Amino acid sequence: MTIDDGVRLFEAATKLFGVLVWPSVLVFVLIRFGPALRELVASLGEFSLRGAGFEASARRRKADAAEALTAAAVSGPKPGATPEAIGRDARAAFDIVAEVATPRVIRQAARSTVLWVDDNPGNNVHEQHALEALGVSFVLAKSTDEALEKLKRQSFDVIISDMDRPADPQAGYTLLDKLRASGDRTPFIIYSGSHAPEHRAEARRRGAVGCTNRPDELFEMVLSALERGVKPNRALAPIF
Repeated sequence: MTIDDGVRLFEAATKLFGVLVWPSVLVFVLIRFGPALRELVASLGEFSLRGAGFEASARRRKADAAEALTAAAVSGPKPGATPEAIGRDARAAFDIVAEVATPRVIRQAARSTVLWVDDNPGNNVHEQHALEALGVSFVLAKSTDEALEKLKRQSFDVIISDMDRPADPQAGYTLLDKLRASGDRTPFIIYSGSHAPEHRAEARRRGAVGCTNRPDELFEMVLSALERGVKPNRALAPIF
């Protein structure tokens, strides 16, 4: 089955199930769309690196990352979304893995640790699994104070934060401002419910890499920061 066959099957299934039956859609993606993603990953071409073991491992990592990121792109309620739009999101998620998960980035990912700050970490399991598939390690924190305590004991390659946490609707900015005021320049990404241009611009103005609510954009932002090899506490220009 080709990737286009997978997309057509996915779109047909969402029309059949209805866009509100999200568990069924997700199961369909993982069972039916997953093999097509793996097939396309396997056809991406030879890695120009020595060692067949690494090549096989890299391909498997990309396949697992593509499957998890596709699940992230289509899971959860999407009011008003059409099957065609969901299919495009699924394809975009795969395409970004194919584009940015280069052998160099996979090697860098395996040496990287990300701090993810979110009071509901269960909302991000697919996105986390997509990056873990490439070797990224995660430390989780549920509050700004917990994140700051962890940052006292350990440095991180990237920090991801949601925006709204209990008692602070702008907790993402609160944490970012505290870090920048202290001189910490660790690449910081806000993963929140808004994708509005004004929120993206404000995040960058405050010193973040960016702000997004799309799994594929989050994946690209994290790997772009890792590819640059930016060390914690060092200035980073916005990626986008």
